[in-house]
Amino acid sequence: MQRWLCAVLLCLLMASPILAQKDPRKTSPAPPPVLLPSKETVNGYMRHMVGYDPNVKWSVISIAESEVPGMALVVMRVGEGEGRLTQLYVSADGRHAIIGEMVPFGADPFADSRERLQREARGPSIGDANVPVTIVEFSDLQCPHCKAAQPTIDRLVSEVPSARLVFEHFPLEALHPWAFKAATYAQCVSDRKPRAFWTFIRAIYDNQLDITEANVDAKLKEFANASGLKGDEVAACAATPASQAPVRAAMQLGKAMGVSSTPTLFVNGRKIAGLGQLPYETLKRLVEFEVQEAQKASAVKSQPKE
Repeated sequence: MQRWLCAVLLCLLMASPILAQKDPRKTSPAPPPVLLPSKETVNGYMRHMVGYDPNVKWSVISIAESEVPGMALVVMRVGEGEGRLTQLYVSADGRHAIIGEMVPFGADPFADSRERLQREARGPSIGDANVPVTIVEFSDLQCPHCKAAQPTIDRLVSEVPSARLVFEHFPLEALHPWAFKAATYAQCVSDRKPRAFWTFIRAIYDNQLDITEANVDAKLKEFANASGLKGDEVAACAATPASQAPVRAAMQLGKAMGVSSTPTLFVNGRKIAGLGQLPYETLKRLVEFEVQEAQKASAVKSQPKE
């Protein structure tokens, strides 16, 4: 259904005239201010596009400024159940849109993302901070795809010792009602006993289907106790603004990096979404390639200048 919808939207968008590219060497004027479309506008757009098919369901997840100057980013979920995410980049005048994902470009296309994550990704980590490659994982503890991906990520870190893993919370609050609370508990566990964080989140993944909004506090206290901490103390910590702030900061960082689904990885700044569709050996080769590239860049920098 998602492929069909994307094909329909893409065909219609391709009928629009293409704007002439400007010479990048010339000074460009500042981009116009971003006028975010309203939720009503987005729903009206979708009704006109696919409303003739009652089987196509959608929901608007977020509307915000995009990483592209002058354009808004609309994220929608299309399909049954959790469906699939669809992104629309809307022009400043609100009259045109591009469907799909914007990707970085240049001789070192991931440099900006890599440098920002080096500065701002401060979540729990595994591995030496001095290794050449850092993998930043944006994850949702209630997300079944994150649960399915965690063994793959654990295997990757164990088999590629030159890579370090940093975990950043990205609870999808509109979809997963207890994910944010679980993230705040995990934050408090990490603050008190960093190594216990990994035991705690694995317990959540292992029992994900048994956790509900009604029993989430009891379950999380139980997992905290099993991780060597006092569940009641962790619960009290999780309810404070000071513990919720780092989770919100991680969410803001993810949004700024273009994260719209979980799990999303960044391998030295290279964004990898849809982890379930990527074979493990391909993922491993990609990480090993980034290790080699980082080592080459380091060797060049260390050479004496003539």
